[in-house]
Amino acid sequence: MQHWWVNQNKTYSFEVHGGYMWSPKTNSNGARNQFYENMTGTNPGDVVFSFKDTYIKAVGIVTGFAETSIKPLDFNSVENPWSEEGWLVPVEFTALEKPIRPKDHMDLIGPTLPEKYSPIQHNGNGLQVYLASVPTNMAHVLSALLDGQVEAILGTGIEEEVLRDAEEDRHEAELRSSDITETEKFQVSKARLGMGLFKTRVRQIEKRCRVTGVSGIKHLTASHIKPWRFSNSFEKLDGNNGLLLSPHVDHLFDRGYISFTANGSLLVSHQITGGILAAWNIDPHLNVGSFLPGQETYLQFHRDNVFKR
Repeated sequence: MQHWWVNQNKTYSFEVHGGYMWSPKTNSNGARNQFYENMTGTNPGDVVFSFKDTYIKAVGIVTGFAETSIKPLDFNSVENPWSEEGWLVPVEFTALEKPIRPKDHMDLIGPTLPEKYSPIQHNGNGLQVYLASVPTNMAHVLSALLDGQVEAILGTGIEEEVLRDAEEDRHEAELRSSDITETEKFQVSKARLGMGLFKTRVRQIEKRCRVTGVSGIKHLTASHIKPWRFSNSFEKLDGNNGLLLSPHVDHLFDRGYISFTANGSLLVSHQITGGILAAWNIDPHLNVGSFLPGQETYLQFHRDNVFKR
């Protein structure tokens, strides 16, 4: 397990809620930047300390490898000089109930700072850097100062939704035997578990369950609109091919008992047994809002091939 420190002053809300880190690949002049290159050194299971406004406010667990990705749309709302292409690393962040201010503890943290590529100065002030490696002894100090919060987050593990029907197992086996790269096979496998790159891309588009309004990511499923078994390798990882849904809504959507029109109106199958929507407090006349053009392409497939008319 490695430890990292990410400075997220401008992008904290987007990245922590969205479940990712994103950086350019180089400086604006094309020069290499160690703090951007560190993105490619992360591995699933690594721990990330998130720093904003002089406080460590969240801790994350890396859930996938770095991938080339366009700049998240959310970043357009903040002033930045960043290029349109960069590195994206999926991370499950948890906001801390008791953040700490490193500046107040530099007598302990200072001696553990790396000699080169440090995330903060010896006086505790931040630096204009992005992702920095945290030495083991520094990680131990930070974890101790956070008083069990890191251990509690690690103890919860990473939520996995495992689909185990025989047909989808067969499709995954076929994919593993195909000629795509090992990295692609790994990411597609992660997508099948509702994790990794697919879930991260969906979270850049969808912020909550459109039916229930629940936004707590640990209680939502990244659901494929065009089912896994019908999707090609690109579609399996395309964020437009996903919705964040509460588990009972995902059950209805995945089995074709509900769908959505282009303008967001809920479609309800006549095959659904009476009382289910009422028991789950789902308004059959609900409108969930419009979808992006890319999402609508997949929704058309869902209406034509999955929805039980």
